[in-house]
Amino acid sequence: MRLASRPCALPNVFRLLAVLLCLLAGRAAVAQAPAPTSRNFTRSAHLMGSHFTFTAVSSDDSLAWRAVRAGIREAQRIDRLCSYWDSTSQITQINRAAGLHPVVVAQEVYDLIARTLKLSALSDGAFDITFAGGEKIYKFDRQEHAALPDSATVRASVRRINYRKVLLDPAQHSVMLQDKGMRLNLAGILQGYGVRRAQALMRQMGIQGGLINGSGDVSCWGKQADGSLWRIAIGDPAFPQSVSSWLTVTDVAVVTAGNYEQYFTVGGRYYGHIIDPHTGYPATGLRSVTIICPDVELADGLDEVVFVKGPEAGLAFINRLQNVDCALITNDGRTLTSKRLQTNYYSTQPSAPTAARP
Repeated sequence: MRLASRPCALPNVFRLLAVLLCLLAGRAAVAQAPAPTSRNFTRSAHLMGSHFTFTAVSSDDSLAWRAVRAGIREAQRIDRLCSYWDSTSQITQINRAAGLHPVVVAQEVYDLIARTLKLSALSDGAFDITFAGGEKIYKFDRQEHAALPDSATVRASVRRINYRKVLLDPAQHSVMLQDKGMRLNLAGILQGYGVRRAQALMRQMGIQGGLINGSGDVSCWGKQADGSLWRIAIGDPAFPQSVSSWLTVTDVAVVTAGNYEQYFTVGGRYYGHIIDPHTGYPATGLRSVTIICPDVELADGLDEVVFVKGPEAGLAFINRLQNVDCALITNDGRTLTSKRLQTNYYSTQPSAPTAARP
């Protein structure tokens, strides 16, 4: 009996085997592909009357640039909301109604003003957002002046400065300045607040490492693209464009303010532009203040407190606070640091991290 012939199945087996080998090879190729490389993505912007830089560390170009743009927009939003100079801002509305009636403001504006008043109380009024009500009796032109204004003029210049006359109504979220002629200006803390809000937004978007610098108000988190921490330089007031010391940090704010670009002299004595709200005279004794603490907004306010209090009292004030440090440069060139701070002293400008640009 003859059996019917059947086609050989071997060719089909070979084809199936070839497909499997190709799939395995493809998997191996994917497994061996290098992971995307992280980079520092940096963009600059002019915000709040100052120069800002935003850096995001990411292996995703699209995410990095989206986050940077979002951080810039957030700082712009805060500026429009709280600017002393914007005729439509809520701060301007409060100032227009001084001595007349309370103004209902956004919750974040109310909360920000409330925090400044707490800092005023903590510092015995060394920080005071009603400083804008003071009369401008000095010209900070870097020139030698014959004399300071007379004492009566100086006392009169600060008669409208008093943070205790900022009246808050938590039920209505309203703010009122008690006397006509009073003015609020959040300039002493607004950049720090803008940096803090922009950083929070960028982190929410998935940026694990970054740095924002708002004209000396620096806040950083995570690490740089090469895995190193962030290096923050502290300038030397006596030698522009040079560095006196530097810090290697992460997840912290480093805020430096100088009193050496706007000043005048009398009899060879130096007077900077930061005014003591108690006396009306320029704060003396310091040329540079650097505050290091986890909160960039708080650090932005504390540098002014230290300027007003002066080297010894300012240093003692910082030493009483938890998780806050400072580095001070006095008029005579001395460097003073809080008891917990360790800095690295340097003589030349450190290299900035390499940044990718669009």
